[in-house]
Amino acid sequence: MQSAFEWQQFFGAFFVLFAIIDIPGSLPIIIALRHKGKTVKPLKTASLAFCMFLMFYFLGEMFLSLFGVDTASFAVAGSLIIFVMACEMILDISIFKDTPDSPKDSSFFPVVFPLIAGAGALTTMLAIRSQFSPVNLISAIIANMVCVYVIISLAPKIDKILGAGMLYMIKKFFGIILLTISIKLFTSNITLLIEKVISSHN
Repeated sequence: MQSAFEWQQFFGAFFVLFAIIDIPGSLPIIIALRHKGKTVKPLKTASLAFCMFLMFYFLGEMFLSLFGVDTASFAVAGSLIIFVMACEMILDISIFKDTPDSPKDSSFFPVVFPLIAGAGALTTMLAIRSQFSPVNLISAIIANMVCVYVIISLAPKIDKILGAGMLYMIKKFFGIILLTISIKLFTSNITLLIEKVISSHN
């Protein structure tokens, strides 16, 4: 694997991660959190997400194996959280209840995890790690975090421009997309787990 920076590798890794992170699709959730009185800080969100990606790049498999968890199990768990969040968006219900001690800052949960640096994005990064040199993949992660920072920073302006009615429609649409992603993530990884269990008993 070449270690020199290559634009082709950089853009390849960037678009794969951009598609799975899907920060534009997370905007309705971020705006909805703001309407509930929560804060989502752009710089903090991008920095925490970058730290999670970097940690999983170098230590992800070792960290999961420390608890006896493989990437497929981690992905299934993350898909269930995404499924619940999608149900909240589509059905207009609140499953994640606020308690008196709930933090007002929602930068980490649910924005960084599971929306930005969730199970899907982290397992995808681990899967493509062998296809790209470290400098190109890490550069692609940094570029995606810049996109995260910019889009979250623009969230208040986008909220004002679109208005409540349009945001409600977008929220429902992306709720369905999020539901689809969660089901795909669940089915693809639960199949791996079932095959692993069957093979271990043969």
